[in-house]
Amino acid sequence: MTKTKLALKIAYLYPRSMNIYGDRGNIIALAKRCEWHGISTTVKEIEIGEVFEPTGFDLVFAGGGQDRSQLEVAKDLQKKKTSLKEAVENSKVFILICGTYQLFGHYFKTSENIKILGVSILDLVTIASTKRKIGNVVIKPNLSLNHNLKTLVGFENHSGNTFVTKNSQTKPLGEVVKGFGNNGEDKTEGAFYKNCFGTYLHGSLLPKNPHFADFLITKALETKYKEFVPLPVLEDALEQEAHEFVLKNRG
Repeated sequence: MTKTKLALKIAYLYPRSMNIYGDRGNIIALAKRCEWHGISTTVKEIEIGEVFEPTGFDLVFAGGGQDRSQLEVAKDLQKKKTSLKEAVENSKVFILICGTYQLFGHYFKTSENIKILGVSILDLVTIASTKRKIGNVVIKPNLSLNHNLKTLVGFENHSGNTFVTKNSQTKPLGEVVKGFGNNGEDKTEGAFYKNCFGTYLHGSLLPKNPHFADFLITKALETKYKEFVPLPVLEDALEQEAHEFVLKNRG
């Protein structure tokens, strides 16, 4: 690896419009873990009406939000659609939680049978239901991602049922061990295409899953520097304790 100082540029989409259940903690975790790994970071917040430059970032995060905010974000995403697709196709890393995860699919169909268009980056649809899916979640990640990712844990709170198109380039992020996941029916949770990852796991996700945070950082570095960049092992006792607590208290 080159001796050039490692650096990552992080985009935080809709930090005010889409920020519930501690989702901002994911940005804090990414920046702090990069610091501990000796990687400098800059975080740029991008709100509704602001430009997203597809070549300007190495890692993109967006969280969940209330219904009213999600409607406004859906409209804004349509304006950013081309730029977002370009970034994803160029293997930029995205981590999308709940509401933005849904909007990266084809559409969200409301209980009034109205389709809110997504940006069709992930091959999936979401349909409103009357059943709220809430509680701790444990999943076994898709083995094609990384064999070191044994489990992911988090907290879900959603009523939408998401269905990933079978036999498509979009794959489920993992298999549900505990909880509802995408729809409470097919035992899938989340989805990914290339380096674009979507999930219902709040909580926030990355502080309780340091291995997944480092996985995302590694992917971002690999895309930027065109080679695998090994990360030093960190002392993650507290993070692992939080992870294990959810594993042991699945109810």
